[in-house]
Amino acid sequence: MGSRSAGAALRLWLLALLLGCCQGRFVVEKNSLKVTAPDGLKGTYECAIGNFGVPQYGGTMVGFVAYPKANRKACKSFDDFDISYKAKPGAFPTFLLVDRGDCYFAKKAWNAQKAGAAAILVADDKDEPLITMDNPEEGGNTDYLENITIPSALITKSFGDRLKKAIDSGDMVNVNLDWREALPHPDERVEYEFWTNSNDECGPKCDSQIDFVKSFKGAAQDFSKGYDGKDVVVQNLRQVCVFKVAKEHKKPWLWWDYVTDFAIRCPMKEKKYTKECADGVIKSLGLDHKAIDKCIGDPDADEENHVLKAEQDAQIGKGSRGDVTILPTLVINNRQYRGKLDKGAVLKALCAGFRETTEPAVCLSDDIQTNECLENNGGCWQDKAANITACKDTFRGRVCECPVVKGVKFVGDGYTHCEASGSGRCEINNGGCWKDTKNGRTYSACTDDGCRCPDGFKGDGKHKCEGLCASAKNADAKTRGEATSAAAAGACFT
Repeated sequence: MGSRSAGAALRLWLLALLLGCCQGRFVVEKNSLKVTAPDGLKGTYECAIGNFGVPQYGGTMVGFVAYPKANRKACKSFDDFDISYKAKPGAFPTFLLVDRGDCYFAKKAWNAQKAGAAAILVADDKDEPLITMDNPEEGGNTDYLENITIPSALITKSFGDRLKKAIDSGDMVNVNLDWREALPHPDERVEYEFWTNSNDECGPKCDSQIDFVKSFKGAAQDFSKGYDGKDVVVQNLRQVCVFKVAKEHKKPWLWWDYVTDFAIRCPMKEKKYTKECADGVIKSLGLDHKAIDKCIGDPDADEENHVLKAEQDAQIGKGSRGDVTILPTLVINNRQYRGKLDKGAVLKALCAGFRETTEPAVCLSDDIQTNECLENNGGCWQDKAANITACKDTFRGRVCECPVVKGVKFVGDGYTHCEASGSGRCEINNGGCWKDTKNGRTYSACTDDGCRCPDGFKGDGKHKCEGLCASAKNADAKTRGEATSAAAAGACFT
């Protein structure tokens, strides 16, 4: 996924300055929530994707909304109230609606997940534009963060009030959470940026960042005493230059190895967060350390560093993409990814960025998605005899599209009809036309532009062709008892 040949292009940027120095333009990433019942609530509403859990990028999820009688802010375990939201066999999963306030958003999601909810909707407690629900920075026991797997969404106070009113009135509220358009998917190429920091002592987010780099490199291929902001900036600059030099040598994936090895071999707490340690990692990977040093330049020089300036400019969002203000941040097709920084979750989001039917094989593996063509051929046309189908499995589902087989294009609606066309069509299942053999000779109704019975036969050309029995009308010895033409050779074939 980290190379052009795999269909994805990697644009890797690393944050080079401390983020607290300037105001950023933050964009709230959203998805759709469609209410299908009751009638009074039917419609499509916007909600903000939480920056934890696993959003189902490229997919949808159907369920019904429940609003708890107790623990409505979900700050405590629902086990304490003997409440469970585990779906019964054959029933819709539960989307738990809870109120904002009193505890972390992520804590609410964790308690909802433990109670059996399939997703959590947090209703805002004030009338304001949607915001992004983020992870807690530090403090307290946050081990549960890495275990949150359900998607989360923040909804407006007004919409939340309407949902609560309907539920309190006894209505069954059915909804569809839709992430299919949460990421652009214009073509067969996905571009992503991973914004990170070389600092390894900044709480849970740094831990998740390091863990993610370790696990994802295969798919892609407060400061401690003694270090200050400059040390971090220089190490960040070194990472930028490692990627730049590795890319110039057509080995951009070595950046992932460098970051992983640097985190292991050069941690701050062991006083190894130094140039000497970094150089050791660089040399062990066979990278040109002189070229990297040249890229870095003189960190003590009283002049603008062009590499850092380029990174600062790239950090500023353009168009629909906001500034990078949270670390780590993943940007996919110019949209900021929201959710758990996990190999599987991120890979799904990357796969959602491909135009349907252009996904690489890794996006169609059983670990990533379900092959919808396996059951009832996805409802598409198929020729069982020739083992040809119009069903194409995609990351988002399936499409019914007449195939191209051995260079022969099939045409039709893909659902009920597909027919071979053009030159060579007769090589594929005889073009779907009639064919039979008599006395060692084969007769076919297949032509380059359709099915027509051959000379001496009549019928529809597809299912049936019957021979025309010609009788010799003159008693000429030359013709008596013989077929009157080559066409008549098949005259009494039936």
